Amino acid sequence: MTAVDHPRAGATVSASAPPAKPARSGKSLALALIAGAAGAAVVLLASGRTWARATAVVAQGELPQTASGQDVTGVPGALAIVGLAALVALFAVRGAGRIAVAALLALSGLGTVVGAYLGISDTGALREKAATATGLSDAGVQGVSHTFWPWAAVAGGLLLLVAGVLALLYGRRWPAMSGRYERAGASPRGTRRRTAADPDRPEEMWKSLDRGEDPTR
Repeated sequence: MTAVDHPRAGATVSASAPPAKPARSGKSLALALIAGAAGAAVVLLASGRTWARATAVVAQGELPQTASGQDVTGVPGALAIVGLAALVALFAVRGAGRIAVAALLALSGLGTVVGAYLGISDTGALREKAATATGLSDAGVQGVSHTFWPWAAVAGGLLLLVAGVLALLYGRRWPAMSGRYERAGASPRGTRRRTAADPDRPEEMWKSLDRGEDPTR
């Protein structure tokens, strides 16, 4: 009896082992969704905030100038939108298409990081605003200072990059949007085959008439 019981215990352990992969896949999916959505939101928020401040020197005094992320560079905001669209599109494609979209998501994050980092010490936007305010093409600026918002955009880009890397590594195991509502062998909606009414059951004939069908067919 003991020799027979041991294989059963082993069979129980082996049967319960496979569900570990779906659990790991679910964690990677949740992490990618959170990282991608949060990263895009942070980048879009940071792009609209002030990145740099300075004063333009004129004969009458000084004019304070500010430059937002969009003034400095429009790359992070544009790539954040691309990354967010790629994150949604991941669940509409499968196979090689999903890998391509995951690569686009990762590249969007990488481009966002590079674009935001290059804008951290940029003063070109401040000089352009100073020239517009003073009417002098060679207007100078002084007292330049930068806020933390460019660094926030860098962090958001890193989150997008993490989401793209997770999609590249585990995306093949994630469910697709279209597969959620389909059943194998199910007929399309509205094409269900009608069975002829049984002449020995009058109630079925009345139901056929209510549906606009010919019960004699």
